[in-house]
Amino acid sequence: MTFIADLHIHSRFSIATSRDLDLASLWHWGQLKGIRVVGTGDCTHPVWLGELERDLVATESGLFRLRHAPPQHLVPANCRAEVLFMPTAEISCIYRKGGRTRKVHCLVLLPDLQAAHRLNLLLSRIGNLGSDGRPILKLDAKELLQMVLDAAPEALLIPAHAWTPHFSVFGSGSGFDSLAECFEELTPHVHAIETGLSSDPAMNWRISALDGITLISNSDAHSAAKLGREATVFRTDPSYRGIRQGIIEGNGVASTIEFFPEQGKYHADGHRCCGVRLTPAQTIANGYRCPACGAKVTVGVLHRLELLADRPEGARPENAPPFQSLIPLLDLIGGALKVGTGTKKAQALYFHLLELIGNEFHILRDAPVGLIEEAAGATLARGIGKMRLGEVEIDPGYDGRFGIVSISPLA
Repeated sequence: MTFIADLHIHSRFSIATSRDLDLASLWHWGQLKGIRVVGTGDCTHPVWLGELERDLVATESGLFRLRHAPPQHLVPANCRAEVLFMPTAEISCIYRKGGRTRKVHCLVLLPDLQAAHRLNLLLSRIGNLGSDGRPILKLDAKELLQMVLDAAPEALLIPAHAWTPHFSVFGSGSGFDSLAECFEELTPHVHAIETGLSSDPAMNWRISALDGITLISNSDAHSAAKLGREATVFRTDPSYRGIRQGIIEGNGVASTIEFFPEQGKYHADGHRCCGVRLTPAQTIANGYRCPACGAKVTVGVLHRLELLADRPEGARPENAPPFQSLIPLLDLIGGALKVGTGTKKAQALYFHLLELIGNEFHILRDAPVGLIEEAAGATLARGIGKMRLGEVEIDPGYDGRFGIVSISPLA
């Protein structure tokens, strides 16, 4: 069977996250979005781990369900579905290697909460796990991988948002040129990378060293409403073992759901303080300096990937799963109505569509355009149709500023 999973999220115990990130809210938004399996996030945090133990119960699948689910009437009837949880965490490794400071974020998938306790015992010897849901540790990413395997041989470590400039395995600011340079003899235990919001699979296909590495996508949500802004479609059993094997073997990933990568906030080069965005060629011509003030520019994902690519644009490895780039439904509604996404008008239409048609991913990916037009009018229906065809206009993001993806004309 196929199902959608979002395995990289955060709890309210991570810095700069919403207070609504609790299990009940994730259960609720998982159904609204159409996500079957949600990562718990932050299972390294002792208080959050205690809540997971209190509020979750293991199922035969190796995943977890809520011990006491909220009333189903809180979810539109057309969206109601089972939501399962997997213990996950993101860990920030900051350390010196090869004469440089490295900053690598790693996503960890764990088979059970006992494994989380074992991993936390090892990590607590390195730093304070209670200070942040995403702990920042002076720890080599290779050593973290060994700790993860020691805690649970069935666990997986996946380099998170692998191209983000400042905190990733390939980042322009502090990353490596290959997985082997980072993980050395443990590299065979790294089976996947997370592409991140500023890259998509097509960009990663240009690097032959990533052949055989499964590409997954997740939201890295810092609020429940951002759940599923990227996600992975699995073709396997909805179980820990099924997901793990699907990632290791690669054939368990049916497709991924992506941002348009230009919408990511580190896609292009630039200097946000001066409002300067640059192409890779312009950055090189300016000596990697801002032409307005002379400060160093942030080298974006597109530029960094160009430096490491050994294949031309458009190359695709054999049997590479497809992907689909989507715009969040509320963003499309806001554009169609010419209002902000947080307005009562936009929110009302969003929930009206969920009640009439089904969950957000069904509306964005599968629902007949004619049905959407009947429920919400021609403008929104036309916008969704254009998005499915990739007919979008993009003002690329750079240096921490999200890009703007729009569809014109929507009127």
